[in-house]
Amino acid sequence: MAGKAGLFDLRWIIALLFGVYGVVLTVVGIGFTTEADLAKAGGLNINLWSGIGMLVMTGLFALWASLRPIIVPEDAAGTPMS
Repeated sequence: MAGKAGLFDLRWIIALLFGVYGVVLTVVGIGFTTEADLAKAGGLNINLWSGIGMLVMTGLFALWASLRPIIVPEDAAGTPMS
């Protein structure tokens, strides 16, 4: 009988990291951006847009991992497949 990789799937780990950094950048972009920061970036709120982009990537990785899970065969535990 085969099982799913679940949380050991690397796509979930990448989605988690993108999500954490995306939330941090979005919060910084919304609440802590000064006029000097905007002037350095040519008027673009880089933290906000990078955070939103990372949150979108989080959703895409999570969707990919849930729609196409990795199936681990039962014999992967160490017994050779024959």
